[in-house]
Amino acid sequence: MTSPQPRPNVLAIPAYVAGKPPVAREGLTSYKLSSNENPYPPLPGVLEAAAEAAAQMNRYPDMGSTALYAALGEAMGVPVEDLAAATGSVGLIYQLVNAFCEPGDEVVYAWRSFEAYPIAVTAGAATSVQVPLTADGRHDLDAMAAAVSDRTKVVIVCTPNNPTGPAVTQTDLDAFIAKIPTHVVVVVDEAYLEFVRMDDAIDGVATYRRHDNVVLTRTFSKAYGLAGFRVGYAVAPAPLAGALRAVSLPFGVSHVAQAAAIASLAATDELMARVSDLVERRTELVARLREVGWDLPDAQGNFVWFPLGDRALDFAAACGELGISVRPFAGDGVRVSIGETEAFDRVVEVAARFAP
Repeated sequence: MTSPQPRPNVLAIPAYVAGKPPVAREGLTSYKLSSNENPYPPLPGVLEAAAEAAAQMNRYPDMGSTALYAALGEAMGVPVEDLAAATGSVGLIYQLVNAFCEPGDEVVYAWRSFEAYPIAVTAGAATSVQVPLTADGRHDLDAMAAAVSDRTKVVIVCTPNNPTGPAVTQTDLDAFIAKIPTHVVVVVDEAYLEFVRMDDAIDGVATYRRHDNVVLTRTFSKAYGLAGFRVGYAVAPAPLAGALRAVSLPFGVSHVAQAAAIASLAATDELMARVSDLVERRTELVARLREVGWDLPDAQGNFVWFPLGDRALDFAAACGELGISVRPFAGDGVRVSIGETEAFDRVVEVAARFAP
């Protein structure tokens, strides 16, 4: 007799490697710069809203996310029918594959990019088509368009790209979408959109309004600081958003998460002040790293990328010795989140030793 066996694609799913907490070092304050988390406490009013919602934990959450959709719709000026919520933007990627891909259909995306993409694609029995980034960590949009085949159902543009940092311009995105067949879903993953400071930055909402096949994925985990509550959302034409809602996990976004997200949307001024501060910290860190010999990819998220190749694990270990946890990608590089400025001296110290 044989034991039950999962589908072959399940056995092939790569493991997600989360950012690790720092190891305590005697005499040093430890800092976690490995998960692109927001170092700030909750925005004003969010903790109170979450606590009030938690008092109703005996009740199921609103499966239709009615109040959250209303708040999002008002904030962006979009119909609630064009919204879909999920457990973080990563949940939306799973739903996209589930909703639009038959087994063996292809999903095209840049690589290296968000680590969850190959996991979600493999879990959905679809096929990943990974297109290498350019030497400076950017999407090669021409190569991605050329990689679209008769089997392609979804293409993903991660902007700013996690973990390398550069963002796509509106001009380049428009030219790319024009090359993609209209039956293919174009996902613009904007998990870090609030941190972008560049000319010709993407206007995601305007882009989705112009196309019947564009889906925006966004999250409250980064700029809004709700990583522990897991709530993301998609903005898409109503038929696409409806498909995402149809395959969503019932009651997936908790009542507490919905309440915290709604309260976060009401604290826009404080949010943008915090984002601006993190952008200033990013600018400061990049300048210091350049002084010690690093020519980094353009950092448009809340992180910087060190293209270390085979030295990635050694760099991460050296940071760990100084009480700093960072996120290594073996053979490629290391991502360092923009967090507490007190950690930067140690990051720069290690970076100086590893400068190319």
